Amino acid sequence: MCTVTFVPAKTGCFIASNRDEKHIRRAALPPQWYKHNCRIMYPKDTDAGGTWIAMKDNGDAAVLLNGAFIKHEAKPPYRKSRGLIFLDIVEEDAPVEAFKIIPLNNIEPFTLVFFVNNTLYECRWDGNRKYLRRLQGNMPHIWSSATLYDDEVIEKRRRWFDEWLRENPLPGKSDIIHFHRFGGDGDAQNDIRMSRGNMYCTVSITVMEITGAGNSMHYFDLKNNKSFTPQIDARSLAAV
Repeated sequence: MCTVTFVPAKTGCFIASNRDEKHIRRAALPPQWYKHNCRIMYPKDTDAGGTWIAMKDNGDAAVLLNGAFIKHEAKPPYRKSRGLIFLDIVEEDAPVEAFKIIPLNNIEPFTLVFFVNNTLYECRWDGNRKYLRRLQGNMPHIWSSATLYDDEVIEKRRRWFDEWLRENPLPGKSDIIHFHRFGGDGDAQNDIRMSRGNMYCTVSITVMEITGAGNSMHYFDLKNNKSFTPQIDARSLAAV
């Protein structure tokens, strides 16, 4: 469950994600490099072992959101968690093509945002069909998880994003972090950093900075009030 933004920069882009989760879930492990078919940096979900955001050593990046177009009725048990399916797709040389062919029967609906070979894609699985479209990579975009936010709230959040962009026409990393922490109108249940009593809250913010000068991932663990910026070289790899 997430809020994701894509913001183009002069020499690349920023991709940021707020992870909205149940209070009872354990905090994720901070991002580090893992060895799959390639080297991938990501924070690891300690409950299921997958992730929701990842950056490959070639600069390709991806983010997962729960749900497709509308709030669906969960029908567990599912064959595999979405966070693990996400990694199965991301680790391939051509992840967009991998999404097209991977079997998704008995997998809960999700949305994927890919930045691959400097091209932006949106992929959705609604439980029955796959949807794929190429997006304008020179334009900003925002996504809100359909499992937590209805159409009216999603549109309101899009307006907040547009207003923030008008005030910050050339946003940098600190501006994007500020929006992901403080964007909204004071409605705690639906602000960009959200909180819904003892049920759901924004547990972390991750910002991927992909530029011609280098790539980086910045991770903010809001539950434990800690921040991490891993070393970008992948010589030391964690076991999967």
